[in-house]
Amino acid sequence: MGFLEVENITKKFGRQTALDDINVSIERGELVCILGPSGCGKTTLIRIIAGLETADGGRIYMDGRDCTELPASKRNLGIVFQSYALFPNMTVHGNIMFGLRQKKELPRDEANAKALEVLRLVDLLEHKDKYPRQLSGGQQQRTALARAIALSPDYLLLDEPLSALDAKVRVKLRGEIRKIQRALSVTTVMVTHDQEEALTMADRIIVMNNAVVEQIGTPREIYNHPATPFVANFIGMMNFYEREGEVCAIRPENIALADRRDVYDASAKIQSLEFKGPLTRIHGILPGAEEIFVDISSEAVDNLSLRENSMIFLRMPEDNVMKYSEGSLI
Repeated sequence: MGFLEVENITKKFGRQTALDDINVSIERGELVCILGPSGCGKTTLIRIIAGLETADGGRIYMDGRDCTELPASKRNLGIVFQSYALFPNMTVHGNIMFGLRQKKELPRDEANAKALEVLRLVDLLEHKDKYPRQLSGGQQQRTALARAIALSPDYLLLDEPLSALDAKVRVKLRGEIRKIQRALSVTTVMVTHDQEEALTMADRIIVMNNAVVEQIGTPREIYNHPATPFVANFIGMMNFYEREGEVCAIRPENIALADRRDVYDASAKIQSLEFKGPLTRIHGILPGAEEIFVDISSEAVDNLSLRENSMIFLRMPEDNVMKYSEGSLI
């Protein structure tokens, strides 16, 4: 049994099924991302794990103990929400101390030492006397994280913690969160709709869609061997086409350009070129009017003098082609 076990969890809101027989096993010290589109059930799942929502069926086990009926206050969790939920009338230090003071058995000097320790860990020690309104969004989020880990929780739950931040701050903070999580070895479950966050931060990813789990695996497994067409299409860019009654899929970066005098699998007319720095994405149209996307180096685009309306010839190596039958990877 995992350190956190989600067993046959179901949940409905009226006639709408939010979770349909969810089973997940998370090991001690893992960072697991629950990834999926809006409305797939990921936030409902983390709220049930936290004890903030009651499941209609199934059980939650924490370190082998059935915690299904326990309130959130009895589950030894740290929770960080998208909204930060900081006390505006308290300093950064005061926000951390508030939670620590709830532990009646913890002497004030020990609580203060712990608060300073976590503020140092999240690099906020020099801002300890500031109020939330005086902090940047990233600093507010780190304050919320410090408050969550100050009580040394067994589990850290993060619900879209970076979605309110701008892109550069998000990239910086996800690295910091991962570093802190590893330093503390705290078992962490993070909800996100951002595939890049999941791919760069997680030990494993739970991909959800329409109230069910589509796939659980490492970032490489999810990206390289998506179990269903939904996962293939949701994680990164994917080209789909039919061949001999099967649905085939190939990533844009796995398609190679060929010379028209050599063997090739398809030809396409360039509709547009999307410059992405070292890579350029070719938006092409196949003879049957289907779209196809090809990623090649920007240097190759220049060397080959590729332009809109140019014809290109494509090789699709068999080792890189994924095949699906009845919605499952063959």
